[in-house]
Amino acid sequence: MLIYIIVGSVREGRTAIKVANWVQQATSELALNNIQTEIVDLKEWDLPIFAGAHPPASGIYDQPKQQAWADKIATADAFILISPEYNHGYSPALKNALDYLGKEWQGKPAAYIGYGSTNGSRSIDQIRQVGTQLGLIDSNATLEIRDIFKRNKEQTFEANEFEVKGLKAMLEKLQKYHSA
Repeated sequence: MLIYIIVGSVREGRTAIKVANWVQQATSELALNNIQTEIVDLKEWDLPIFAGAHPPASGIYDQPKQQAWADKIATADAFILISPEYNHGYSPALKNALDYLGKEWQGKPAAYIGYGSTNGSRSIDQIRQVGTQLGLIDSNATLEIRDIFKRNKEQTFEANEFEVKGLKAMLEKLQKYHSA
């Protein structure tokens, strides 16, 4: 099972990449059967604001970058979407990346990690709504990272025991929904 860890922030000095690196490392340490992860960094993809001639739901991708993004997303079995909370919402880069495509998201389980002023709860709520509309299967697995402003002083994200347990439960739910 291939899980893409989608880094939903493109800002300089962002926390999302630190969290994604932790998720990937912790997943390998948990050694759950048949799970592979790959970090998909939206900053590296540099997707321009979607302005295609056809709605993504049509499946007609007339922009080379849109087709490349579709080809990438189509290969995943599940997703962990990581987003900061910006003004009680989620990252515009992540919204744009979701809106770029249609069928590639459908029928695949998703889990959500958020952080920010309300521990990311509002951003997660909004991503889940959009994901459901796109046909993602909501695994009901979320992780809200608390005290991120106090804890984000180092080069790496150091999870606490609660977050490690939450990640393990998240991965198990993604496996369950993928197998169903």
